[in-house]
Amino acid sequence: MALHLHWFLPTRGDDRGIVSSNGEADFAADGVHNPGFRPPTIEYLGQIARAAEQLGYEAVLTPTGLWCEDAWIVTAALTQVTSRLRFLVAFRPGLISPTLAAHQAATFQRVSGGRLLLNIVTGGDSAEQRRLGDHLDHDQRYARTDEFLTVLRGVAGANPAFSFTGEHYDIQEATVDVAPWGRPPIFFGGASPAAEQVAARRADVYLAWGETPAQITERLDRMRSLAAAAGRADELRFGIRFHVISRDTAAQAWAEADRLLAGLDDARIAAHQAVFAASESVGQRRMAALHGGDRTSLEVYPNIWAGYGLVRGGAGTAIVGSHEQVAERIEEYHALGLDHFILSGQPHLEEAYQMAEGAAELLRARGLLAAPHDPAGGVPGGVPGGEPLAGAVR
Repeated sequence: MALHLHWFLPTRGDDRGIVSSNGEADFAADGVHNPGFRPPTIEYLGQIARAAEQLGYEAVLTPTGLWCEDAWIVTAALTQVTSRLRFLVAFRPGLISPTLAAHQAATFQRVSGGRLLLNIVTGGDSAEQRRLGDHLDHDQRYARTDEFLTVLRGVAGANPAFSFTGEHYDIQEATVDVAPWGRPPIFFGGASPAAEQVAARRADVYLAWGETPAQITERLDRMRSLAAAAGRADELRFGIRFHVISRDTAAQAWAEADRLLAGLDDARIAAHQAVFAASESVGQRRMAALHGGDRTSLEVYPNIWAGYGLVRGGAGTAIVGSHEQVAERIEEYHALGLDHFILSGQPHLEEAYQMAEGAAELLRARGLLAAPHDPAGGVPGGVPGGEPLAGAVR
């Protein structure tokens, strides 16, 4: 299966380091808006989006949280300055009606020409969820997500109208017109047993944060078994989230990693590691376990560097090396069964070029990259690259 490369929109602001110029860690889950040295204006985010489109990335991921701009609004604006690029919009289920979310998605599809992908983020931190008025515990949130996705799928183009009664939702005779594009594909991550069960039943693409090939293999084998048990053995696909430092030579790439590491002091690392250790997120704890807070043991696999995870919540690893080495690592992970690679790097504009003009060109020359998405000829309900999506409306 073809390999799909995606980039990232820094809707909190951009910087040249893992921590921003005023010392705060990027993507903290503290609700503090901290724009760094490049604020997340539509003008700047538009630069990144247009560059990603021109460079051949298929989509850009936008994060969700009180610390960044709202993903729906920002990406809707950016559809007007791009023509092919897709937008992987992260949002939290349970805060709005799933029928309303389906309606928003259908409208986005028509406004953008079928360029929406959905990234479902259940939330792994109860303190953060309480800021949003959500007081369910970890497993209850995933149970609600399961119902949410059941409704989201069920109302899309439903004829006759769809009804559902569960613990969290009571939906009566609802249908949402998704013509002509169909329901957007659902990307979903989570490392806990509760999350994996939901993903096996409801996701189109299961996402993991970057771990070693052995760890990823173990997870994919388990997810394939769960999907098969749910009758979806041929439907579930897989993706991974990495940062990337791709340079002409390995020495240049590791010098950049050393520069990023030099911007982190031990007190800040210890403070963030304490927060991560208390996290309810199994995935977050797995990221922290890769390095244990030790800044001297960060290359956890050849070219896989865990330095981001010293202070950054969420995805904490980067592929670091020459363009040839980065391409080789991506090809290695692709061989495990990962088709979607969501990449990022600081600053996001410059690093998009480094990756696209280096490692991505090598992957393209090897015939591994999917053709760019064509909105005019896209398959309704298709995943990036125009592949048909099993169970697009159900």
